Amino acid sequence: MEPTQTLADLSADQLREGYEAGRFEPGEVLAAVGERIAACEPTINALWDESVAAARPAAEASAARWRAGHPLSRLDGVPVTLKENIARAGVAMPAGHAAGDPQPEAQDAPIAQRMAEAGALVVGSTVMPDWGMLSSGVSSRHGITRSPLDPALTTGGSSAGAGAAAAAGYGPIHIGSDIGGSIRLPGTWLGLATLKPSFGRVPLSAPYLGRCAGPLARTVGDLVAAMDIIGRPDVRDYSQLPPLTGGYGADFDPVGARIAVHTDAGCGSPVDPEVAAAVDAAAERFAAAGAQVTRIDPFMDEELLADVDRFWRVRSWADLRALPVAEREKILPYVRQWCIRGSDISGVEVLRCYHSIQRMRQATVAATAAYDLVLSPVAPTAAFPAEWPMPFNDPDLPMLHVGFTVPYNMSEQPAATVLAGYTGDGRTIGVQLAGPRFADPQVLAAAAWFEADAALPAARRTVGTAG
Repeated sequence: MEPTQTLADLSADQLREGYEAGRFEPGEVLAAVGERIAACEPTINALWDESVAAARPAAEASAARWRAGHPLSRLDGVPVTLKENIARAGVAMPAGHAAGDPQPEAQDAPIAQRMAEAGALVVGSTVMPDWGMLSSGVSSRHGITRSPLDPALTTGGSSAGAGAAAAAGYGPIHIGSDIGGSIRLPGTWLGLATLKPSFGRVPLSAPYLGRCAGPLARTVGDLVAAMDIIGRPDVRDYSQLPPLTGGYGADFDPVGARIAVHTDAGCGSPVDPEVAAAVDAAAERFAAAGAQVTRIDPFMDEELLADVDRFWRVRSWADLRALPVAEREKILPYVRQWCIRGSDISGVEVLRCYHSIQRMRQATVAATAAYDLVLSPVAPTAAFPAEWPMPFNDPDLPMLHVGFTVPYNMSEQPAATVLAGYTGDGRTIGVQLAGPRFADPQVLAAAAWFEADAALPAARRTVGTAG
């Protein structure tokens, strides 16, 4: 049965147009989102902190600004969520795990502050797995987060709650974070539009090698609306880029565009034929519209993938080791075992892995420098069962599913995802579109062109529907 469409399902631009015309007000939209949360949350488990009631005064203030014709931004009165590792004053940040007693944060992170300045309505903080080191919604603190499209399936992760909230319609814009694919993996497994921006483009409270924050949404237009607000510098992020000239909206003309495509990562799990076929079909659309499409060889290899996994294990082992012994037992067993594999790695080996990450960066830039856009799968397979921590269930293995995504974290290049098709059994398949560093507007424009040209039926939620 078709899900019931409400104000919760409108895009940011549709909400702006409605507010401008006086057809509805932010309080009505907030109420619709609250109803959607009440209907879906018992099943999908997307929120760590639910803030609908707390957002009502902000909705009233937004309504007054729209009536006066003086909104703060195009997101004034628009419901959004933030991942739990993005600090909000008064809300604790447990990092997805059950250890310790996290206390409320004293101040907003840059992203939360930008949203407040824009008049956006933050309706909640979304869940993540332990330390964000799983590509699913399995957490020792939160339990299991499930897909609104099919609750038997994963959301992907680590921006699990953000992806679930986007697919369920908890408003149009949801901000996640990504160090190896954590925004884009929910994108492919939930049929969403997403962007991992250029490193340093969206300011963070705690920047780290490869880590970015960016939006997940149901349309590329909402990614642009989000980036226009959060993609501005903040002195608290010492890795920030200079201000972007102009906004994040751009035009894309496929005629003559230099586009590369590859469906073999060169490492990790083999690509499902249905996933490869969807990416090839996307490349054919660009070629049919006049783009110069070239198939390129893989630029990753098994050693590069294993080394970044080893580097992350040592980092997370340091976090685990810092906990009291009794608290370590509260960490999800899968994550705990994965971390412990980093306990006996020498400093010399860690440095070797760091240098390997720099080789990954070099290889990625070299392989993609001649192109305006690179198309690839996001992940080698479609969505897996919600109860699985990973697409494979062996913590001794490296992360076999991030061969297409992690290179762009380490090369600092922007990479978007957009729905590209469906498997025979109805699971979503995304295509990744990566571009040169700093070309975030151009990558978004290409994603928007493909979204419009393919005109695929949107993924439909099954949770919280009538009938």
